Amino acid sequence: MIVVYLPIALIASTLWIGFVSAISFMEAWLKFRAPGITIPLGLGIGRLVFNVLNKIEWVLATLIICNLILTKEQFINPIKGGHGMFYLIPLLILLFQTLWLLPQLDARAQMQINGKQVSPSKLHIYYAGLEVVKVVFLATFILNLFKNITT
Repeated sequence: MIVVYLPIALIASTLWIGFVSAISFMEAWLKFRAPGITIPLGLGIGRLVFNVLNKIEWVLATLIICNLILTKEQFINPIKGGHGMFYLIPLLILLFQTLWLLPQLDARAQMQINGKQVSPSKLHIYYAGLEVVKVVFLATFILNLFKNITT
């Protein structure tokens, strides 16, 4: 019999990587290549999609933390040799994106949709970079979860 250690955390973190990869690394730039998609229309779609993605990420992050807390294992304590930091980093990135980065990007997009001039910014580059870091740490977290599967 196979025993999956922290099954909810494993499923939720895998789904989290899937959502981030599909949306941030594919949908975000592909939509602007579709015929008939204008910059304002693409930005409006992006605002909607990333708002929903953010909510989904919080649901998945909450499921993971609940699973980690309920196990009361050393796994969550990075100081005692656990691998919790591999979850903590994506959680902190998500918090930063939610509280500061996404509102900044959303405001800029709304200004462009309204026809106002927006000065160049590196916020999208920061967002993409943080998404890469988030995926790398979540993948490492998942690998550590897989190491704890027993038969």
